[in-house]
Amino acid sequence: MNGVHDMGGMHGMGPVVREPDEPIFHHEWERRVLALTLACGALRRWNLDMSRHTRELMPAAGYLASSYYERWLWGLERLLATHGLLAPGEIERRMAAGESAAPAAPAAPLAPAATPGLAPLRAAAVPALVRAAGHARVRVDAASRTSRSSTMNGSVGSWP
Repeated sequence: MNGVHDMGGMHGMGPVVREPDEPIFHHEWERRVLALTLACGALRRWNLDMSRHTRELMPAAGYLASSYYERWLWGLERLLATHGLLAPGEIERRMAAGESAAPAAPAAPLAPAATPGLAPLRAAAVPALVRAAGHARVRVDAASRTSRSSTMNGSVGSWP
């Protein structure tokens, strides 16, 4: 795939300038975006490959104008909406209403009965969860597989 996100070796982008002693996060919100992305990944509605692919769908102008963690947030918002975990326009409505991103008081924990199989993710469990993530599973019926393969023009990976 050759898109704006695939900038390795691209001419005209200038050198990569390393910041001496660069922190992992420049702002607190960046830390929260990474934490939200990892926590939502524990819901197992998508995997790492799907998360990356979603970020790569960002329009070129927005991608180039965004920081690393702005791209992660953009992708997470789309994954949440795609999987029915975020209502369309919910973020925009809350921002327009001036709602705070953080609740005034800590939210009550999810009731286990309401969310079977969902438990709090503890730091010690992250390595095992990442190792067990597996691959994206996509259901493809025989008819769609046949029609796609019959329209290939014979070159590996190219579509008509």
